Amino acid sequence: MSTPPHRAIENLIATYAELVDDGDFEGVGSLLADATFTGGAGSVSGADAIERMLRDSLIVYDDGTPRTKHITTNLAIEVDEEAGTAVSRSYFTALQALPDLPLQPIVSGRYQDRFERRDRQWRFVQRRVRTDLVGDVSRHLRQGGP
Repeated sequence: MSTPPHRAIENLIATYAELVDDGDFEGVGSLLADATFTGGAGSVSGADAIERMLRDSLIVYDDGTPRTKHITTNLAIEVDEEAGTAVSRSYFTALQALPDLPLQPIVSGRYQDRFERRDRQWRFVQRRVRTDLVGDVSRHLRQGGP
């Protein structure tokens, strides 16, 4: 039995958060291999460029992670089954904690995503990140990060 389109897209969005929080930037690049990622620092496309952008902009700690948890909420998905396309919008909040930094929200905003079904699989084709609120990102973003 195949996964319904809405659930497949929810799974892609959840997988993105898990991969970033695990520090698996190669995995994020693979997940977004067919996509353009647009954020505060501009746009990049393709697996290698997206992986490099994350490695260049996010601080990774001794455990191999950025010590974050991305929470995605207010998810709305619209699927055009006939065209094999979908769009979604959602909110995100990133939490961070370190031994000398109490658990706190560090940034929140919105994702606007586009998806296409190719070879019977749903894939990201665009992820736009709009940051609305910023807290202390000094322990999350490298100098000059997005």
